Amino acid sequence: MNLQTIIKKLDVYERLMRLDKPIGILLLLWPTLWALLIAGHGKPDWIIVMIFFTGTVLMRSAGCVMNDIADSQYDGLVERTRHRPLVNNEVSKKEAYLLAAGLSLVAFGLVCMLNALTVKLSFLALLLAASYPFTKRFFAIPQAYLGIAFGAGVPMAFAAILGYVPPVAWLLLLANVFWAVAYDTEYAMVDRDDDLKIGIKSSAITFGQFDVVIVMICYAITLLILAMCGVWLVMGYAYYLGLITAAAIAVYHYYLIRTREKSNCFKAFLHNNWLGFAVFAGFGLQYLLK
Repeated sequence: MNLQTIIKKLDVYERLMRLDKPIGILLLLWPTLWALLIAGHGKPDWIIVMIFFTGTVLMRSAGCVMNDIADSQYDGLVERTRHRPLVNNEVSKKEAYLLAAGLSLVAFGLVCMLNALTVKLSFLALLLAASYPFTKRFFAIPQAYLGIAFGAGVPMAFAAILGYVPPVAWLLLLANVFWAVAYDTEYAMVDRDDDLKIGIKSSAITFGQFDVVIVMICYAITLLILAMCGVWLVMGYAYYLGLITAAAIAVYHYYLIRTREKSNCFKAFLHNNWLGFAVFAGFGLQYLLK
C-alpha cells in the first residue's frame, strides 16, 4: 500500500468519523464541560478534563460510524447523506465495525484511568450510543434519546471528580435532553421530506406544524432548568448573564427557523455551539469571580 493510498483511506475514515464536521463533538462536549466545572468547583483536575475531552472525540467518532452502519440502507435515499463513505462503498462494513470497536476500546482504556463508578457508567454510555441509531425506526422523538446519550458524560464527570453523582447532575442531564430536542429538531427539519419518504421517524415529523413553537419551548425549558441549577449551586450574576446570552441566541434561532427554510434550519443547528459556549462561559466566569 503506497502513501497516496494510505492518505486516501485516512480521508475516508475521517469522513466516516465526521471529524471534518466537529459540531457533534462540540454539542457533546459542552454539557460535559459544564459538569466538570461544577464538580471541580471551577478548577477540575486537568488530567480528568483531558481524559473526558479525548473520550468525547473518540466516542462521538465511534457513534458516527455506528450510525452510518445502522443507516447504510437509508443514507443513499437522503440528499444530505447520499455521499457518505459506506453508501459509496469507499469503506466496507467490516472496516466500519472494526473502526467503531477500536475507537470504543481506546475510549474505554481512558475511562479505566478513572474510578470504578465512572467505569460502570461508561458501559451505560456505550449502550446509549450504540442503540441510538435504531430508535429512529420506532421512537416518535428519537432526539430525546439522543439528548440522554449526549448527556451521558454529565453523571460520568461528577462521578470521576466527586466519586458520586449529586442531584444537580440529573438536572443538568435533563436540561441537555430538552436542548438536544431543540437543536436536533432543527437538524431534522432539513431532512423531513426525505425522512417521510423512507419511513424514518423524527421530532420534526412528529411535531409537524408546531415544530418551531416546540423548539422554542424546549429552549425555554432548557434555560429554566439551567436557572434552577444556578439557584441550587448559589450562582451569582455572572452565571445568569451567560444564561441571558444563551436566551438571546435561542431567539436568534427562532429568527432563522421561523420560515422553515432548510439552509437556515441547518445554520441554527450549527449555531447551537455558541449557546453551549455561553452557558459554559457563565459558569466559568462565575467561578473566576468567587
